Amino acid sequence: MIFYRSSFQLLRFHFSFFLMPVYWFALGQLLHPDLARALLIFFIIHFLLYPSSNGYNSYMDRDEGSIGGLKSPPAPTHQLFYISLLMDLLAILLSMMISIYFMMGTILYILASRAYSARQIRLKKYPVWGYLTVVIFQGALIFFMVFHGADSALSLRVPVPGMLAASLLIGGFYPLTQIYQHKEDALDGVRTLSAVLGYRGTFCFAAVVYCMAFAALALVFQLSLEIKEFLVFATCMVPVIVYFTTWAVKVWRDSAMADFEHTMRMNVIASCCTNLGFIVVFLMHLH
Repeated sequence: MIFYRSSFQLLRFHFSFFLMPVYWFALGQLLHPDLARALLIFFIIHFLLYPSSNGYNSYMDRDEGSIGGLKSPPAPTHQLFYISLLMDLLAILLSMMISIYFMMGTILYILASRAYSARQIRLKKYPVWGYLTVVIFQGALIFFMVFHGADSALSLRVPVPGMLAASLLIGGFYPLTQIYQHKEDALDGVRTLSAVLGYRGTFCFAAVVYCMAFAALALVFQLSLEIKEFLVFATCMVPVIVYFTTWAVKVWRDSAMADFEHTMRMNVIASCCTNLGFIVVFLMHLH
């Protein structure tokens, strides 16, 4: 069997890095994590669920313009569809090694990602429903799955403020990833939240949601009496705020600055800083 290079490219494994902060955030909230299970969960989410979702989305969209992580995406083949199905099946089978609740979360995530992209349902073409699907399932649900699955006692008492903060982090980040795709999305019959808000409105919305995310994070850390940890995380986020503000000013003056290159740079800076902040907090808890 020939494995097409395009299939590997469209799985976009590197894009999992942009979504990784939720994993580290949830893991950092555990007092007694099971590290073996945490590693398995990391593999399931970042090497199976996220890439499979990317591949299925690319198969349905058949993008010709830039997409997240790929400036010039190749044309998808039927092989990509079958690979995404096999990855989903493997994710479900491995999830059974964690718990029944984790497996149910895995199935819910797969169903949501398919409903988001599938031509028959296509939640992504609706600005609010598409946005809420991403925010809830990549934010709150993933936080729940990691917190529950990596907890040594498999606790179901997952902190609601943590789930809320995770969703808000995704919610502030997600519209910015759509900002350079307005025209191509419109040609495909997709009306994203960013397109509805416009270029300036997208930045204003992202700023408000990010502020809400920081407020939720402050509450999470305060409830755990982890003021020092929050200050460390906030310090790591300074470069994100600087770049976001600088880019917003550029777009305010010239909407052409809302392009693929600036968007990817924002993604990389935000992901690096957020991951670093949460990883440092996690390491502080281990000592």
